[in-house]
Amino acid sequence: MKINKNVAISEAGSLFHPLTGDFFTLNPSGVEIFKMLKNEKTYNEIMQEVLAKYDTDKNTFERDYYEFTALLRKFKLVEAEN
Repeated sequence: MKINKNVAISEAGSLFHPLTGDFFTLNPSGVEIFKMLKNEKTYNEIMQEVLAKYDTDKNTFERDYYEFTALLRKFKLVEAEN
């Protein structure tokens, strides 16, 4: 998954999409996942880091990750995959 190159993230965790003018606010774990995606980490790398840092299990991570990435796609914060 590749983050849309036009999307900017602030230190506070706000996303700005300059083409649409939309702002989004992420929670701390969302900011971390977004930054990992921006750094082109794989799903497995992201999962391992999140499971090591947060008190969560694999099933909860998977559900939350797919909900989060679905929202990124919906609001065009990630580039379309071929």
